[in-house]
Order: sequence, then structure tokens, then C-alpha cells
Amino acid sequence: MSIPKKGTRKIIVDGQPFIWLIRRQATYTQSCYAGGNIHVGVEHAEKQGSVLVILTDRPHPQCLVDINEVKPVTPSDAAQWIGQAVRLGWQPRRSGITFNVQIAGLFMEKI
Repeated sequence: MSIPKKGTRKIIVDGQPFIWLIRRQATYTQSCYAGGNIHVGVEHAEKQGSVLVILTDRPHPQCLVDINEVKPVTPSDAAQWIGQAVRLGWQPRRSGITFNVQIAGLFMEKI
């Protein structure tokens, strides 16, 4: 599985190029009915391998229920999360199943 290239952003983490994407249109699991948080897809930019899916603790902008302020996902957030995922065991250059993680406060956990 790979993420679509349209709308991706490039980022360098620990000398490795990655692309990351936040869907503009909320999926069902990003909707208010299922929690309403932003999901980020990441993959290595040069060698297609395992995809990283980050379930953030940030509310999706299309879920306007009980949201006072939307906190965007910045490139520095993405870089930090990619580094944490690699330390958790994500191998972006090796093909395999999707590596799913969830942000829990300041930490990340594999799900």
C-alpha cells in the first residue's frame, strides 16, 4: 500500500527523505462520529516500503463539535513523530504491513 502523491509534503528526518500527507476530506474514522482526530500518512520518498499511519490527538477541522481551536500539524510535528516511529520499530524502506501508531500526549504507542 502507498499513499497518494498528490498533496504530499517532503521532509528530511535523520538524513532520510519522506513524504507525508493529511487528507483534506475527513474519512469516516476521522469524522466526529469516530473521534474526529487528524490522521497522517507517511512513507519513504525514494524506496517504497511500509506506510506509517499516525493517529494524532489533534481534532480534525471538519469536526466542529466542541472544538474551540484547531491545532495544525506542523512539519516539526511530522519530523518528531517520524523519528519516534522509527525508534518504535517502523522500517520505512522494507515492504510490509502498515505501521499504525497513536499519539498519547507527548508519547507515541504502536497500535
